[in-house]
Amino acid sequence: MRKKVFYLSKSKAITNFTTGNVTRQLVTFSAPIFFSNLLQAVYSMVDTMIIGRFVGSAGLSGVAIGGDILNFLTFLAVGFATASQVLISQYIGAQKQDEIGDLIGTIFSFLMTLALMISGICLFLREPILNWMSTPLESRPFASVYLTTIIFGLVFIFGYNIVSAIFRGFGDAKRPFLFVAMAAVLNIILDFLFVVGLNMNTFGAALATVISQGFSFLLGLFYLYKMKDEIGFNFKLKNFRLKRAYLQPLISLGTPMAFEAISVQFSVLFVNSWINSYGVMISAVSAIGHKLGMIGNFFANAITLSASSMIGQNIGARKYDRVPRIIRDSFMINAFTCSFLIFSILLFPGEIFGLFTDDPEILQIAMQYVPIAVLIFSSAVVRSPINALIRGTGNYRLNFAIAIFDAYIARIGLGLLLGLVFGLDYQGFWYGNALAGFVPFIIGGVYFLSGNWKSRSHLIKT
Repeated sequence: MRKKVFYLSKSKAITNFTTGNVTRQLVTFSAPIFFSNLLQAVYSMVDTMIIGRFVGSAGLSGVAIGGDILNFLTFLAVGFATASQVLISQYIGAQKQDEIGDLIGTIFSFLMTLALMISGICLFLREPILNWMSTPLESRPFASVYLTTIIFGLVFIFGYNIVSAIFRGFGDAKRPFLFVAMAAVLNIILDFLFVVGLNMNTFGAALATVISQGFSFLLGLFYLYKMKDEIGFNFKLKNFRLKRAYLQPLISLGTPMAFEAISVQFSVLFVNSWINSYGVMISAVSAIGHKLGMIGNFFANAITLSASSMIGQNIGARKYDRVPRIIRDSFMINAFTCSFLIFSILLFPGEIFGLFTDDPEILQIAMQYVPIAVLIFSSAVVRSPINALIRGTGNYRLNFAIAIFDAYIARIGLGLLLGLVFGLDYQGFWYGNALAGFVPFIIGGVYFLSGNWKSRSHLIKT
């Protein structure tokens, strides 16, 4: 029996981005993602503040190191989740909703299996990983317990990214915002309960993260089940079978996206391993700086996710004239949000860094990080609209190229050049990391101006 087709104009689960006002659609769709990312930034910062003030600099360094490894694994999930989102949006744009159910089943089975495999590998290699990260001796016990705990919750992180990608692929950013909002509140409450109230140190912070991520994943599954008729996916065991027709494009697009994401994060881990070797104080400052950078990236990521879905639908519908307008408006929104962050760090650096710690030595070193933060926020402005174009068009070869240049040539190369050759030490590694953020804009900008994206072959059969 042929499956029911859910056309764009007939399903409340699907938002049509191929007609209407581009600016209004971008703002409306990106706003929930923007605020969900803001909430993630808030509870991530609260987590760091609590550790910094109630555990100390060694705990702050340990959570930062464990968090870097967690981010590496999370970015792997995000890469495949973004590919899933793009595929769903292109199927919708091409009016092929009758195939989306099989695509969703393949996505779930492949990524959850991948999560379990990675968890087992990381548990086995967690101590060598901490050695490679040059974990300071004082931070070692805190980093070890934090890392071990979050590895057990990795399946929830993958699961949350899957369900969020499905909703966003359908043009629904409000429900993922709901998931994050409730998880953020729960995480903050549990942070205070476990770390402050029960004195569970970094184990409490990690446990709070795992529980909140698990809650958001289960909540997302509940909503997907309620909407199973609208999205065309029944939660029966047979629906989770891997199907080659959908696995192949998922791997083709997801592998370079994941490679790009984890390559960048691998280079961050490499750079941070050198930074950690300069001692616990420098490591603690880097932990705070990383949290500040996450704020700009969270804002920019909202534009990347929303604009890539919009571009994906319009590419699928072959409405190429709308794509430049989506990119233009993405730049404008990014410039507005990141300008606020830049002025804040320039005008109130002491107050901002003082939120995380009252250690005078850390605060003194932190002033050296202000120009680094400005560069990181600036790169977020120009990077995400170009990333949205590359992902929305499904150009996986260009994703590979950007990953190699960003991570291995720019971030690691500049870090070693400035830090070791030019003798800037840890500041050289900071600058190398910040400057690498402009690489996607440079490469992707040439791609946009060339117009080659208009002739991209579709990821789906038409």
